[in-house]
Amino acid sequence: MSHLLCALLSLFSFAALLESAQWKLQDNVFVIESQWNDEAPATSVELTCNTSEEEVYWEKDSEWKQEGKTLTAAVKEFPDAGNYSCLSQQSHKVLSSHLLLIAKIDSQGQMVRWILKSFKGSNETFLKCEAKNYSGIFTCSWMTENTSPDVKFTIRSLKGPQGDVSCSSPVAVTEGALTTYTAQCHKENFCPFAEEHQPIDIFLEVIDVVEYENYTASFFIRDIIKPDPPQCQYVATNGTVTWTYPRTWSTPSSYFPLTFKVKVKKPKSHRYQVNDTEEQSLQLLAPGPAEVWVQARDCCYLSSWSEWSSLCR
Repeated sequence: MSHLLCALLSLFSFAALLESAQWKLQDNVFVIESQWNDEAPATSVELTCNTSEEEVYWEKDSEWKQEGKTLTAAVKEFPDAGNYSCLSQQSHKVLSSHLLLIAKIDSQGQMVRWILKSFKGSNETFLKCEAKNYSGIFTCSWMTENTSPDVKFTIRSLKGPQGDVSCSSPVAVTEGALTTYTAQCHKENFCPFAEEHQPIDIFLEVIDVVEYENYTASFFIRDIIKPDPPQCQYVATNGTVTWTYPRTWSTPSSYFPLTFKVKVKKPKSHRYQVNDTEEQSLQLLAPGPAEVWVQARDCCYLSSWSEWSSLCR
């Protein structure tokens, strides 16, 4: 509930609230909240044709609706949403248009997620941000099964387009039934050596033809740190594993130290041995052929562990 309230309160700062069930997203674009069930009433939306012409008519997605400068649309389910256009009866030219979107909510007023898919291991994480270091650059990602070109994404800081965070256009990568979108964001004037006092608030809007969803992520850079894997080497003759800090990690390493895990699997064994260390080398108790991997995380702050390195050679 707090996640939804945060998103709605942020929306009120830039969206004009029309009534409890509908609000303005941008010029001529309105979002209607609907429970979409038999008991819930439809929301009436009055649309006015912005023209001096008197002889006009309305179409919804190219289908004729009625004559007159005012149209009252009853919106409850997805077929009711869409693009409503006012046209001249003489020239059949579009004089004005209104796009109505539906945000489906449950009986508690929480938005029901349809477009985005939650990340594995979580039923509520739809927007995830990670940083490889303390540069102020981070990557946000989200997933969807809907690969329609009509899906539109807008990601930005809740402080608005003039805020201190800028994000690139999303890049899509499709694997099987899922499409993952990523956008690189940058917090301006971020100082890696200073204590963070205000969290970063990222807002993602999703529009799919007639449906609207929004998501927020609020975090400190230190909370989303996930280093790249270390680069490692294993000498089987003496059982020595050595590694270096990821090239993408913040410097100097004395100020940004990492801690490590070393995972070892011996031939013909189904068990793994895991060693913790803050050094950059480890002498295995039993040298010889073995498969070895290394991972890292921030030593001073409990960040996420990196992925395991590729097999140490």
